[in-house]
Amino acid sequence: MPSYTLTVNGKSHTVNAAADTPLIYVLRNDLNLMGTRLGCGMSQCGACAVLADGKEIRSCTTTVSRLAGKKIHTIEGLPGLWAAKKGKAETPDTLHPVQQAWIDEQVPQCGYCQSGMMIAAVDLLEHNPKPSVEQIRSAFTNTPPSAHLCRCGTYTGIVAAVQRASKAIAG
Repeated sequence: MPSYTLTVNGKSHTVNAAADTPLIYVLRNDLNLMGTRLGCGMSQCGACAVLADGKEIRSCTTTVSRLAGKKIHTIEGLPGLWAAKKGKAETPDTLHPVQQAWIDEQVPQCGYCQSGMMIAAVDLLEHNPKPSVEQIRSAFTNTPPSAHLCRCGTYTGIVAAVQRASKAIAG
């Protein structure tokens, strides 16, 4: 079985996996990172979203062989990503503003999809630090490969949290 070196949440990991193994299985089973969730398994819901070199990808259909050499961040790695962006020590002591906004706005109901939602928000705010409500909605519904889905219908809270995070990031 081939081995791949992945940088996940700022740490290098060598994993043994078949080339066509979806990243989500490596994250959950080999690296014990349980924040990334398997929803549909077909890139259609967004629960499995992670960042690869700062861009949202769906880990349920992206194979581990395609990600060697890329910097991967899961929901667990967002505080470290924020700390690095702010030039702080490697051991972050605060949540990413998106995570804090999710708490402050009390977004989750069941919470299953929320890690993917927060990953999408981080990706959006990295490229558009002051999005309009329409741009926020579009980022969650029109960005390929598919919309982010929430069975609980927390979309209003998600928009409010992204707006709050945008203000926190802007300073």
